[in-house]
Amino acid sequence: MAITAGVGSGQGNDAYEVGVNACKNAFDQLGQPDADLVIVFSSVVYDQKKVIEGVRSVSKNALLVGSSTAGEITNNGPAKKSVVVMVIKSDQITFAAGAGNDIKTDAKKAGHDAADQVKKQLGDKLKTFILLTDTLSGNGSEVLRGVLDVVGQHFPVVGGGSGDDAQYKQTFQYFNNDVLSGSAVGLGLAGSFKFSMGVKHGWVSLSPVLKVTKSSGAIVQEIDGNPAIEVYEKYLGTERAQQLKETVLAKLALSYPLGMQVEGSDELLLRAPFFVDKQGSITCGGEVPQGSEVRIMVGSSKEAIEAAKQAAQKLLDQLGSKPKAILLFNCHVRDKLLGPKAKEEIDAMQEIIGKDVPLIGFYTYAEQAPLAGEVRNIERCNPSLHNETVAMFALGE
Repeated sequence: MAITAGVGSGQGNDAYEVGVNACKNAFDQLGQPDADLVIVFSSVVYDQKKVIEGVRSVSKNALLVGSSTAGEITNNGPAKKSVVVMVIKSDQITFAAGAGNDIKTDAKKAGHDAADQVKKQLGDKLKTFILLTDTLSGNGSEVLRGVLDVVGQHFPVVGGGSGDDAQYKQTFQYFNNDVLSGSAVGLGLAGSFKFSMGVKHGWVSLSPVLKVTKSSGAIVQEIDGNPAIEVYEKYLGTERAQQLKETVLAKLALSYPLGMQVEGSDELLLRAPFFVDKQGSITCGGEVPQGSEVRIMVGSSKEAIEAAKQAAQKLLDQLGSKPKAILLFNCHVRDKLLGPKAKEEIDAMQEIIGKDVPLIGFYTYAEQAPLAGEVRNIERCNPSLHNETVAMFALGE
C-alpha cells in the first residue's frame, strides 16, 4: 500500500519537447515506469495541443487533467513560461475525471456535467473533488454550484481558475488527450487515503461593514446606494482610486480587495476589483450578490506570506502525517503583489510541509475551496469561490 508522486518541469522553444521533458522529469522522480494520474499545468506561451501531445508521448494512457496558468509552481518555487507535471502512482486511490463544456452559455450545467461524469464512475466512494475551470468565460460560483448539486453542498471541493499569463483573453483545460476552453474539468478521488486542505488570504478589514445595494454577477454597481467606486474614493482618496479606472487589476486592487461576509462564518471571502467603468461600477474577480455585506480590506506582502504559512500549518494539522503530494492553487494577484518575494511565500509553506514533499501548482484566476479549509467537520465544510487566496490540497496515507 503506497502513494508515490513525482514532479517535473520543462522550458524551451518547442512546445512538444517541453511537454516531453517535463513529463520525463516527473517520471524520473517517481521512479516507476507508469502512473495512475498525470496533472499538467502550462503557460499559454506554448501551443497547448503540442504540450499535451508531448506529455502523452511519455505518460501513455494514464488519466490526465490540467490547466493553463498565470504562472507555474513546483518545489523549486514559482516559474513563468514553463510546463510542470505531477505523476501519481497508488494502489490505494481510484481516480476518475469528467468535463463539462460551454461555461459561457450555462456555467452551472458545465460544473454539473463534470461532477456527474465523476460521480457515475466512483459512486458513493467519492471522497474529494478537484475542480479546474475557466473563470473568464462565465460565473465561477455557478460552476461550483453545479458541482455541489451533484456531490453535496458540504463536500470537500478544491481547485483553481485557469490562467493565461495575465492576458485575460482565453484559458485552457486539459482532459486526457483533449485541450478544452470554456470548460470545467473535474477529478474525483476514492479509496483508502487521507487528505486535507489549507486556505487563507491574510487581508484585514480597513472599512466598517458596507452593503452592496446593486449588483449583477461579478459587477458591483452600488455600495450603500452610491456608485461603488465612491467607497474606494472615501477610504483611499480620489487620486488613488483613479488608478482602478486606468488599469486592469491596478496595483491598488492588489492591496485593497473587497471582503464579503459569509453567513455562519468568521472568514471573509475576497473579491479582487479588476476594473471600473464610467458609471463607477466595479467588476470583481467573482460573484458579489446584491445585499451582500462587504468591507474594503488591506493587505501586504508580509501578511500574505504569513497567511500562506498558516494555511500550510492547517493543512498539516488536519492531515496528521507527512503529505505524499501537495497541490497548490495560488491567486495570481498574490504573485503580482509579492513580485520578487513570490518565492518567499512558497518557501514559507515548504518550511511547514517539508521541502522534499512533491508539490505542484499554478497561479490562478480564482480559487475554489472550503472556507478556512475545513474538511473534518463536514457541516462546516462550505466550498466557495475565492480571490487573492492560497488554497492547498494534501494527499496522505
